[in-house]
Amino acid sequence: MEHGQGAGEAAAGQSSSATSEPERVIPLDLEHLERHRIVAFNKHNLISSVFDLLRTQVLHKMKANNWRTLAVVSPTEASGKTVLAINLSMSIAHLLERSALLVDFDFRRPSVLRYLGTQSEKSLHQYLHGQCTLDEVLIHPQLPRFSVLGNREPVANPAELLGSSRTENFLQELREQNEERIVLIDLPPLISADDALAVLPRIDCAIMVVANGLSSEQEVRDSLRIVRQMSSTQLLGTVLNKSRDEQIRNPYGYTGEGA
Repeated sequence: MEHGQGAGEAAAGQSSSATSEPERVIPLDLEHLERHRIVAFNKHNLISSVFDLLRTQVLHKMKANNWRTLAVVSPTEASGKTVLAINLSMSIAHLLERSALLVDFDFRRPSVLRYLGTQSEKSLHQYLHGQCTLDEVLIHPQLPRFSVLGNREPVANPAELLGSSRTENFLQELREQNEERIVLIDLPPLISADDALAVLPRIDCAIMVVANGLSSEQEVRDSLRIVRQMSSTQLLGTVLNKSRDEQIRNPYGYTGEGA
């Protein structure tokens, strides 16, 4: 299995034994996942097909451009970006020829581990500060070809860390290390602080999650402008997180750039 082995070993000037130690598979609770709208883990859940469709659209564009890192962004909080990032990662991991590494860069409000119902020994921000090895952060949930780098606790004022050379080297190594792996990065909201702006130019492409009725039209326009101004980051499209009444059949609508 691939599972992000050795990812970013030199990013914090440390070596990691991720290539030599056996993977520690973390069991997942299906009921917990579905309570938190994580449905792509279970292929029998009808809504999982929505993320498979999004996966196909996203991977088609990424493959055509040799992109391997994908940011998931939103204008404001509570837009559903983390839920989408987890579901899309799981959907990609179901493909036999692909693997998915999900990175939680929303340091102020990390939630990936909470949504999965699990924990890691250490946090990603500790690794980037050189305080632990990658093995202490990297977890392999109960799904082949899916791995996670998360944070156990919030970090104050993380823009400096996200914009540091350590983070830049870390992302570059993640991108180059495995041609079959897609690295999905859950970023902070674009409007609330400059955290996402510090790291977004170092990521190949992005999709934006907009919650229906939550973000104002001006906030959406401002967020689109921010992403498009990052000349090195291509916006693949926008995902509309629909109203609760519509979620029963199809919780997301996707509009590709130029569509």
